[in-house]
Amino acid sequence: MSTPPQQPPSSPQQPPSSSAPQQSSPPPLQPDQPPAAPPQPQQPQPTAYPYPNPQSPPPQNPYAQPTLAGQPAPPQQANPYAVQPGYGYPPPAAPPATGGNGAGRAVLWAVVGAVVASAAWAGGIFLTGGFGTSADLRGYRAPANLCSSADYSSFKDEYPVDDSSPTKNAMKDPALDESYCSLSLKKTSSSYGDAYLTMQVDLHKKTDPAPEFTATWKNYGDSHTDYDVTPVQGIGDEAYLVTQDTSNGSTTSGSRYATLAVRDGWMTYTMYYSAYFSSYDSDTDPPTLDSVTGWLKTDTRSTLEQLKG
Repeated sequence: MSTPPQQPPSSPQQPPSSSAPQQSSPPPLQPDQPPAAPPQPQQPQPTAYPYPNPQSPPPQNPYAQPTLAGQPAPPQQANPYAVQPGYGYPPPAAPPATGGNGAGRAVLWAVVGAVVASAAWAGGIFLTGGFGTSADLRGYRAPANLCSSADYSSFKDEYPVDDSSPTKNAMKDPALDESYCSLSLKKTSSSYGDAYLTMQVDLHKKTDPAPEFTATWKNYGDSHTDYDVTPVQGIGDEAYLVTQDTSNGSTTSGSRYATLAVRDGWMTYTMYYSAYFSSYDSDTDPPTLDSVTGWLKTDTRSTLEQLKG
């Protein structure tokens, strides 16, 4: 049997004071009465001000980790004093597209590339004046038999005998039409050909021949030794006369060579004369190179007019 707790001795009585109120002692505990619960701390009263007053507890950290393992963090409360869209401020920017920064940049560059490609395509259409470039053939044709279509009548006085079996061929292709003729020139007293004449017309239907034509004929003397190159005015868009004479006035050795090359639009035409001398030749009075170049110019102009018919 336990002994009941002894009552604490009474405090000595203090004389009454007129300035301080008299403090009363708490009632003594009874044997069967449990001790009183400690007083609870006062909760702060809600306030309408956005900033805490000195008596308010410090605000909680919104980024704090949950206190209990495995429990989700409490949802973050929205700031009631944040500026809302629609009151003179622009709305917040939309978040970037899903897929990471790499995917976003890929989409951006794809759009930029499409815009650049469209601009380049539109610029090409503007410069060329249409959706495609057609061949500038100027009405020329490449006949199946150029030997009967070309004019070489200027040579007939010097070489009256016709070639009974000239070489001729023609080609038709979506990219190029070509017609070719090669024949021998013979004087009345000769048993064999005294000179040779070759003609060729090309219709370039896919590619403009101007750059290569100029490079080939204007610079012919750079790639071939001892040839003279002279520009010719008044025939087509551009024309070049290429000549060589190695005979030095002799009729028994050397050769004479002359070619007139013409470009008119995307059509090119060449007329080529060559004569080779030896002690076996019966031609002792071949035409001069100046005479030959004059015949080439005359017959080329006539042939180009016929090829347009």
